[in-house]
Amino acid sequence: MTTKGKQLYAGKAKSVYETEHPGQMIMLFRNDTSAFDGERVEQLARKGMVNNKFNAFIMQKLEQGGVPTHFIRLLSDQESLVKRLDMIPIECVVRNIAAGSICRRLGITEGLALNPPTFEFFMKNDALHDPMINDSHIRAFGWASEAEVARMRELTFKVNMLLKKMFLDAGLLLVDYKLEFGRYQGQVVLGDEFSPDGCRLWDAQTRKKLDKDRFRQNLGGVIEGYEEVARRIGMEI
Repeated sequence: MTTKGKQLYAGKAKSVYETEHPGQMIMLFRNDTSAFDGERVEQLARKGMVNNKFNAFIMQKLEQGGVPTHFIRLLSDQESLVKRLDMIPIECVVRNIAAGSICRRLGITEGLALNPPTFEFFMKNDALHDPMINDSHIRAFGWASEAEVARMRELTFKVNMLLKKMFLDAGLLLVDYKLEFGRYQGQVVLGDEFSPDGCRLWDAQTRKKLDKDRFRQNLGGVIEGYEEVARRIGMEI
């Protein structure tokens, strides 16, 4: 039996709680849905449950593929037990197809295939709108060592290799995604979550959007889109 203790952190869509074990935490996926650095927030029924189970499914697939993660096990529809990491305040982003901020920044048409995929670092800071940074910034400000930077990049591309094929086999395009990492017993480990909140997924034939862009762009059917992705990759909701 794992007991939920005091709240340690509350983000835009998740809350984290301590447990009786100092090396473990409970991650609660809430129904909150936000966009534009939290400027728009709504409650969407079933979202916490869908993202919790989606994340668990993906994390287990990544572990099987050799990517170390913080995931331990599901506790309930909206809760997971995870390892307590010393989080690195960096977002690692891989883009297989141009969409979102790269189109705005560089004047690129959405949908352009990126070969090879691009890799970007962003500082995790909502107040500053997650500014783009590079390896030099990370080392100069002491956010991560050179070896940790290399490991984060290596693991981010390994995730791309594993998931791009898995989604394509399900008739889906993995357009882009962001990952966050932390330190656990001297090792760089994948933390936070992998769900349609933090990646873009399109139908491979129609390019219908099945991710959080449905919320950002007021397309409707947000959770229905998430659930369609889940069904296609063989998840049980």
